[in-house]
Amino acid sequence: MRFPDRRAAGQELGLRLMEWASDGELPRPVVLALPRGGVPVAAEVARALGAPLDVLVVRKIGLPGRPETGIGAVVGDEPPLFDQRALAMLGLTEDRLARDVARERAELRRRALLYRGDRPPPDVGNRTVVLVDDGLATGATARAALRHLRRRNPARLILAVPVGAPESAAEMRAEADDVLCLSRPPDFLAVGLWYDDFEQVGDDEVIEILNAHRVASPPGTY
Repeated sequence: MRFPDRRAAGQELGLRLMEWASDGELPRPVVLALPRGGVPVAAEVARALGAPLDVLVVRKIGLPGRPETGIGAVVGDEPPLFDQRALAMLGLTEDRLARDVARERAELRRRALLYRGDRPPPDVGNRTVVLVDDGLATGATARAALRHLRRRNPARLILAVPVGAPESAAEMRAEADDVLCLSRPPDFLAVGLWYDDFEQVGDDEVIEILNAHRVASPPGTY
């Protein structure tokens, strides 16, 4: 299953989640996007559900020399979460990656300030949280995000992605109450291969989408 672009993928996710909502399975939903690529997808999901939209900034810690391959991730001021099996197989230590962690944490703070300003993160306690990204590869960032959110006591925690590696999607079931992954191609390889248009999403686009959704949302949504 291929998608024309991120917005079309988000519309497909939104349709599926609307079925859950119509059965009363998504009380008080809030949609959180993993920026930057997850934001256009999540905007369509939030629009379909009539839910507030915000971002949860998580930074992937990449394999040295292959930064696109995630072996860990960091959220806020929390300790980094590493794939310990991958570290052992690669002969890496957390100390060796300390500089990478510091760099990604600085970028995380920059983006959080840029996207949210002084607005606090949404209160997700006792709410249905739908965490959205444009795809699931190694699952490093999704796992860190889900564990972070679980500690904030949501009523229900859902990971929603258009496409994902089958093994990673299966592993996320241990982290989320539900995993909605529309396509799990056995020849996955990379998220971008399953989109016709997979242009990079910039900071300006993220801010524009977030602001537009807040303006369009009914009073009391946030």
